[in-house]
Amino acid sequence: MLSSKIESLLFVAARPMGLKRLMEACGASKEEVTAALDELAVVYNVEGSGIRLLRNGNDVQMSTSPDNARLVQDFLKDETTGELTKPSLETLTIIAYRGPVTKAELEQIRGVNCSMILRNLLMRGLVEAQGEPYEPLTTFRVTLDFLRFLGVAGVEELPEYDKLRSHEDVVRVLEMAVSAGGGSASGGKTTDEATAPPEPSDPSSEAERS
Repeated sequence: MLSSKIESLLFVAARPMGLKRLMEACGASKEEVTAALDELAVVYNVEGSGIRLLRNGNDVQMSTSPDNARLVQDFLKDETTGELTKPSLETLTIIAYRGPVTKAELEQIRGVNCSMILRNLLMRGLVEAQGEPYEPLTTFRVTLDFLRFLGVAGVEELPEYDKLRSHEDVVRVLEMAVSAGGGSASGGKTTDEATAPPEPSDPSSEAERS
């Protein structure tokens, strides 16, 4: 069902999605996508719903209800002041040593969906996206805030950077991902998920689904 597909895409997207992108992803016409969005609006944009379907021109996004704004703000504040969880640290490590890396490459290495973890790291300002997060060739890299927090001038100063960046097991996994069409390995190699840089005592622990 088209509305179900669109609902899933909007749920995992970290940013608003355009009609064109939804049409391409679902293999549907503009009229079909628009009709499906209308169906979702009927479900979500009603009194008592905790989720809203926002539409601004050709951009669409799912958002929490304004009625629950204070609750959500307090929750997110709590979630961004704790320690990073193990899945977040593993993902952040891969991005730091392998970056820039695509979502497909991350998931090939970790073996799980990384959508929620990436959203969490983006929210904390530890990772930045080059391109739209829901585009296949979008790459992710650590931010200057991440480097500043660890006290290093660049990722090259991370522990055993050269050795871990060219870890043969990860190189093999990435080559498999590229040959399978799972993503474009760009440039260097990466570290395996078991090796993490010093854990940021930074904020934030989001309930992540990995």
